Amino acid sequence: MSSTTFSQASKSSIVSLKPVAFAALRVMTGLLFMEHGTSKLLGFPHEPKLDGLQLFSLMGLAGVLELVGGLLIVVGLFTRPVAFVLSGMMAAAYFMSHGSKGFFPALNGGDAAILFCFIFLYLVAAGAGPFSLDARRR
Repeated sequence: MSSTTFSQASKSSIVSLKPVAFAALRVMTGLLFMEHGTSKLLGFPHEPKLDGLQLFSLMGLAGVLELVGGLLIVVGLFTRPVAFVLSGMMAAAYFMSHGSKGFFPALNGGDAAILFCFIFLYLVAAGAGPFSLDARRR
């Protein structure tokens, strides 16, 4: 087998995995995001600084968006509008909570907020992909 044939075969194998990899990115992003919501609203995993969190507060609203929005991202339902809202939420969270602590995200603790923001922004453009409820609705 020549190197050209091998690289073509390898490339087609990787291309065929693209929808699966995209679904894995979407699902894992949603699950990680949901974890922040369950921590705020359900106390699991327990984070002591969230004890006594009021549902009708900025953090309570964030918890609702994280839990419900994360679940919708996981199943791929209403992905574009949900991802748009969550991307904006993460941009605001970064500037409200992290950006004021310094310029570098690795030092101000905002790297996760930036990653969530841009992954959600990508989902706005790309949609949920073929392994989603959005695809089944069409």
